[in-house]
Amino acid sequence: MTEFVLNEVRKQFYLDSVALMRLSRSVTERDGVIEAALMMGTPANRQILTDAGLLTEIGAAAQGNDLIIGIRAETEAGAREALREVFALLDKPRSTGGGESETWKPRTVRGALKLMPEANMALISVPGEFAAAEARKALRRGLNTMIFSDNVPIEQERALKEEARTLQRLVMGPDCGTAIISGVPLAFANRVRPGDIGVIGASGTGIQEITTLISEAGGGISHAIGVGGRDLSQAVGGITTLMAIDALDADAGTRHIVLISKPPHRDVARTVLSRVGRSEKRFTVCFLGASDAELPANAHFAATLRSAAEDALGGRAIGKDFTPPASTPRPGVVAGLYSGGTLCAEAQVILLRHGRRVASNAPAPGAQKLAEADAACDRIVDLGADEYTKGRPHPMIDPSARDEMLRKTLVDPKVAVILVDVVIGYGAHADPAGHIAAIMADAAPNRPAVIASVTGTEDDTQVRSRQIATLQKAGVLVVPSSTHAAELAVTLCRD
Repeated sequence: MTEFVLNEVRKQFYLDSVALMRLSRSVTERDGVIEAALMMGTPANRQILTDAGLLTEIGAAAQGNDLIIGIRAETEAGAREALREVFALLDKPRSTGGGESETWKPRTVRGALKLMPEANMALISVPGEFAAAEARKALRRGLNTMIFSDNVPIEQERALKEEARTLQRLVMGPDCGTAIISGVPLAFANRVRPGDIGVIGASGTGIQEITTLISEAGGGISHAIGVGGRDLSQAVGGITTLMAIDALDADAGTRHIVLISKPPHRDVARTVLSRVGRSEKRFTVCFLGASDAELPANAHFAATLRSAAEDALGGRAIGKDFTPPASTPRPGVVAGLYSGGTLCAEAQVILLRHGRRVASNAPAPGAQKLAEADAACDRIVDLGADEYTKGRPHPMIDPSARDEMLRKTLVDPKVAVILVDVVIGYGAHADPAGHIAAIMADAAPNRPAVIASVTGTEDDTQVRSRQIATLQKAGVLVVPSSTHAAELAVTLCRD
């Protein structure tokens, strides 16, 4: 089949990465379009477009502040028609809060502060090469910062956080995908009940799972602070985590604090737990994949996201009325196709705890690398990892990233159980369950069992119960949490 690749460059035209991902998804869904991507013209992004077969000489000449539009279509006519749609979407007037067409948008932090002098936080979502500089401008103007951008060198992250600590400002991130500050969801977050439980997390979907489980069980969230996946590394030293503990410890509206991350560096863990021990508040510590560490008297260890939520709720059981289906275990392996990195990590931890051999592209402690595993290993894949998102939207935004792998896994005779996650809320796809159901409609009756959990709430625009009903109608076994999903997979799979 012949293909036509078309590039167009808009000079000095910036949109944040989430907006560009949504536009890319919209264009890719057109008939005749094979793949499309809209990315800023940084060297890293130009390489991504090259690897995806989406860069021409026109795009290669772009600079960091230019927008590259890359389209690969079945025909030249189809590519040019898709390009016209991109222009229409880019030029569509954006609404202000008052319902009028937007006539002016600030292009700098200084300009934004003139428009909103009362602001105390900046959300940074620019290419990684520029993120540290923009965050530093915000800090020096008295703003806390949330850095959604990734690809920020770790040396810059450390320097930013040290400066923020001196200025008594918070830097959430880089690569911070989720936060809830005073009830306001930021980036990929959910509509949750207000309450007295504070959450500090190194990841996005871990925070989403914990906060939504607590909310759906009747509890509430005071704040959820994302710190970025590298904050608890030795190189960064847990600077934001420690400042977040200080902030929630001083917050009269926070009664209980939950810490979520993959295992920190041992020296950083000691420092963090020492700070926890000086608080008068109660803590839940969920370091996924770590053993039950020596904790101070005011802290309790939780091995899973569900048990962390239950501990924060004072021992209230989540999913206590859930009855696992009466199914006969079948031989084979577990295949996990995850859009959430922390949910992927938790599944590995649970499978390993039950003595199973596990391989992953993002292996938890004790798991093997996917490329080195044999056919008898459970295969747990993080589809949000860089190798799957280069040149295309994250699977939470565009579930089609999972489509082909799910189709192949449904007919794989070696697979007994398939695990999938459905993450809803702000920034997520409008109907991820419907996307899975459409693929399930073509599956054979003797397919593997498919188990899903839905991370979200009834107040999210996608509505959790509707997503569950769509999955169940398609024959998916829906469980109350990501923890339940991995545990059920163990019982439905035998060697």
